[in-house]
Amino acid sequence: MRRVLILIAASALIASAQTADCNRDCLRGFVTQYLDALVAHNPSAVPLGTEVRFTEDTVQIKPGEGLWKTASRITAYRQDMLDVRQGVAATFVVLEEAGKPVLFMLRLKVAAMKITEIETQVTRSRADGALFSLDNLQATNPAMNIVSTAAQRASREEAIRIANFYPEGLKIGDFVKVDAPFSPDAYRIENGGRMAGPGCARGGCENIKTQKIIAHPAITTRVAAVDEEQGIVLLRMNFGDTGSYGAGNALIVWEAFKVYGGQIHAVEAFMKVMPAAAGSGWD
Repeated sequence: MRRVLILIAASALIASAQTADCNRDCLRGFVTQYLDALVAHNPSAVPLGTEVRFTEDTVQIKPGEGLWKTASRITAYRQDMLDVRQGVAATFVVLEEAGKPVLFMLRLKVAAMKITEIETQVTRSRADGALFSLDNLQATNPAMNIVSTAAQRASREEAIRIANFYPEGLKIGDFVKVDAPFSPDAYRIENGGRMAGPGCARGGCENIKTQKIIAHPAITTRVAAVDEEQGIVLLRMNFGDTGSYGAGNALIVWEAFKVYGGQIHAVEAFMKVMPAAAGSGWD
């Protein structure tokens, strides 16, 4: 028994060391390599693990299928979220497909310098994503890339706790009641559209905390990545069937929260309308 426990502990240490070997620059490089290979339609150009698992819009397919066949260009918009502790690299990117813009969400899991997991979501139009305002996605927002001071930076656990106020508020339809800790200038951008905070053009949306929202009682949430250095928590959420997007449908949302100083300063999301009952492929 003691020998078994020692072997298990040794394996865990090796796995941890292999993950830690891929630092921020390494993870960012994997994203770049993946995107370059994607538009070149050449999955052999990336170091895939022997048992790599790949999903596009929750469906498991083979690398080289789906958007691999049609992506044609990488634009200037790319917001990376790099989770060194977990060996996860996630990004929001605007690509082109046959000359038309596409919102692309990518999550890579890297282990022993190989890609072992690929999770993607592709949104091609307003009908696809409920919102589609790509004029506002020419470059990343500076607010998402502020480097906070050591004193302002939250621990991993604290950043997750703060970000989770958001789905808690959505569940009951009220950010005030859950006392979500938004900063005074906090904003929300969804598929490029500014939907809350300063600059929001619709009535009553200037304050993200007091903005009226509907309840999402069936919402489910998964922590996809935590960029501890940048203070970004990425949640993958299924908003549940609220009757808003056609029978049986829900918004599937990848929502990134900029957290520092005990507050949520920015919320940016790529989302798509899909069947509410469909699993993520990673449940």
